[in-house]
Parts: sequence; C-alpha cells; structure tokens
Amino acid sequence: MAFSISAVVLLAVLAYVLIKKGGLKAGHAIVCILLGFYLASSSVAPTITKAMASVAQVISGIKI
Repeated sequence: MAFSISAVVLLAVLAYVLIKKGGLKAGHAIVCILLGFYLASSSVAPTITKAMASVAQVISGIKI
C-alpha cells in the first residue's frame, strides 16, 4: 500500500503531539516555526531541500 503525506502536515502533527504529550511549550513551537521560515529564505535552503528529498527517496524505497 502506497500513500503520500506532505512534510508540512507530518511536521504539524508531530509538533501537536510534542506540545500535548512531550512537554514542548507553545512558545518553543513558535520559535521553531519562525526558525523554519528564516531558514527557508536563507542561502542554506537549497541544501536543506536536497537533503530532505534524499531522505524522502530513501524512505519511499523501504518495502514493508
């Protein structure tokens, strides 16, 4: 069975779970979100995009 899920949705769910169960405070989550926005507009963004694409390709190649 193959399915696709957006990284944004996956990270949002993970942040929600961490806030509710893992002790992550809402302020910490906001700081992480802001860091993500600033990283997206930095010169490091293409490298992060390539790394995440590689990770996604490895994960999609795993047969369950």
